[in-house]
Amino acid sequence: MAERRSAQRRTQAVRRAVRVTLAASAGFYPLVYGLHQPEMALYALFAPVALGVLSPISGSGRQRAAVILESLPAGLCLVALGTALAVSTAAATAGMLAVGFTLGFAAVAGPRAAGAAPGLQLFYILACFPPYAPETLWQRLAGLTLGAVLLALCERLVLPAPPSLSYRSRLADAADAAASAAAAASDGSAPPDAAAALRASSLGLRLSHLPPAERPAGPWRTDRALAQAGAATRRLLEQLARLTEAPAPLPASTRTPSPAPTPDPSSAGLLRMVASVCATTAASLRSGRPAGEADSLQHAMRDFQDTRVRRAGTRTAADLPELRHQAAVLAIAGSAAIAQTAVTVAVSGRRTPPIGPRELFWYADAPAVRLWFRRLAGNTTLGSVMFQNAARTAIGLGAARLVAGSLDLTHGFWVLLAVLTLGRTTAGETWTAVRSALAGTLVGALAAGVLLYGVGHEPHAYAGLLAPAMLAAFSLGPLLGVAWAQGLFTLVVATAFAQLVPASWQLAEARIVDVLAGSVIGLACGLLAWPAGARREVRRSMAALLRATAPLAPATVGAVMSDRPATVPRAATWHSLHRLRLAEAAYAQYRSESDDDPARTPTDWHSVLLTAQHVLIGAHQLPRYDRSGTGIPPAAADWARANADRLADATRQAADRCEGRATRPLSGPAGVRLPVCGPELPVLVDLEQWLDCLAEDLRRIAPT
Repeated sequence: MAERRSAQRRTQAVRRAVRVTLAASAGFYPLVYGLHQPEMALYALFAPVALGVLSPISGSGRQRAAVILESLPAGLCLVALGTALAVSTAAATAGMLAVGFTLGFAAVAGPRAAGAAPGLQLFYILACFPPYAPETLWQRLAGLTLGAVLLALCERLVLPAPPSLSYRSRLADAADAAASAAAAASDGSAPPDAAAALRASSLGLRLSHLPPAERPAGPWRTDRALAQAGAATRRLLEQLARLTEAPAPLPASTRTPSPAPTPDPSSAGLLRMVASVCATTAASLRSGRPAGEADSLQHAMRDFQDTRVRRAGTRTAADLPELRHQAAVLAIAGSAAIAQTAVTVAVSGRRTPPIGPRELFWYADAPAVRLWFRRLAGNTTLGSVMFQNAARTAIGLGAARLVAGSLDLTHGFWVLLAVLTLGRTTAGETWTAVRSALAGTLVGALAAGVLLYGVGHEPHAYAGLLAPAMLAAFSLGPLLGVAWAQGLFTLVVATAFAQLVPASWQLAEARIVDVLAGSVIGLACGLLAWPAGARREVRRSMAALLRATAPLAPATVGAVMSDRPATVPRAATWHSLHRLRLAEAAYAQYRSESDDDPARTPTDWHSVLLTAQHVLIGAHQLPRYDRSGTGIPPAAADWARANADRLADATRQAADRCEGRATRPLSGPAGVRLPVCGPELPVLVDLEQWLDCLAEDLRRIAPT
């Protein structure tokens, strides 16, 4: 498998290098030697380099071409802005700070916008340096347009990247797997390896296993709904896997064991309903049309719970295994209902009427402006890794522009390009990249100096070397590392600029000085601005998430124990949802950084996210089950509240462990004997299972 991925990576790098080289050459050579427009040729050359190499735009050829063309208007505006602000170093530096932060913060719009941001940064960088020549603006805009259009055509027509399996298709396959598993569980015919297959299907929905272009990470309604449907489906698959691992208990009234025990009729009926809903959900994802009644499963769950409550008065201790199995089936149906509702919102593609629970699906009828505001406001905080990355990038680029302008460095935009390409989210990774880049640049500059000295002022000789140099740099650089990329790119810029203006070996000297200056600035920025990257932030955000969800367990139990219909306070769930979004962003960056700290190994951060989602789902679902007016005896209420308080305390202890401040072993719900009869028994069994599952989740987060 590793060899296959390595071969695919090599193939993708070579194909991308061919496309970028072809697009850059098709624009550069005719403009230099045919139309004699060096300014236009420079932008026609760097447009494919910026959007094809510097920007990590992912997806199929069609998707990449679409992102490139969609980015073109923004690129034209940035070139115009840079050309106007090149009048002074102060104006260009102020503009660099604003542009750097804005484009860095564009990651809140999703992976596609984040992928195009570095290339767009380069357009402003190129234009904001002297000479101040507003009369050449039309040439710059024309060259940029030509280069971007040529790259889009090459992405679409020349060795295009094959399309990957979309998230909707993956989600549909997972829903089909859940439908088959639920149907098999309803009649006890699940194969022995069913649990492993379900967990494998669940892994296919993890965002870290998906190409960035397919991740539903944007602020729009569809992306939010697909992300929620994926989380609910993953939980559904895990619940079904656990159900298949534990055989269905025989009803207590059945004293004659059978060779193949099956669930009681009510559980089997609800599982068949889950199977039908999952199959319908999969079909809806593939067809793109909402399917049937979205609340049919909710009605079936209420009927199922009513039946349990009516029969509870005759229950004894022998019925506890059956009741626990029913509680597991009811939780499975709850996950399937959330997935179905989220998919309905996703495929509708527009504002839908209010649906419940409103706290989980608040975005369904929210206008697009509110969705964007929530995403922007939620990340405008020092605790957001997106804000941190944007601020770090803006400070580094602004400082580089100030230094390059104040010292009047030749080809000063190389200083900013070094900051842009060598900056990492941790100081350690930045230092590693800088060391390799300086070594590669030194070797490349020596080779370029020898080339410039030996060839002299012969543009046609450099013309013959430019295309092979680009092909080598853009294919070998991503495969062999930063040193090779910087060294070969030094040869590319030397052969390109030697065709635009007469150049000597001093061009290679300027390249070394500029890259060194940019490396020092980038390293200083990495040391001063959040040097630990997401490593420290993921600890803080996960701990804050656990502390936000800790009060939900007692609040949920209090709502269930109430004599009248009650729900968990909305403010508590809103706070938990906000913390969940910040923790998800920190975890996404954490996964992109190198895992070289052994102190991080014991903590399963992904389990923290799943635990929080588990708490939120229970907080919304459990108080909504109709208990038909049954009261909870004081002793049972005391049992439930005591266990909820223990779970809340264990959650806070887990938060302390996330920050490395734990001093005592985790405590969870104690094994208190449940009441063995009475109409309140099903409700207590549901609470027992929820609290026990949460306690197990906490032990998985931070094992003792």
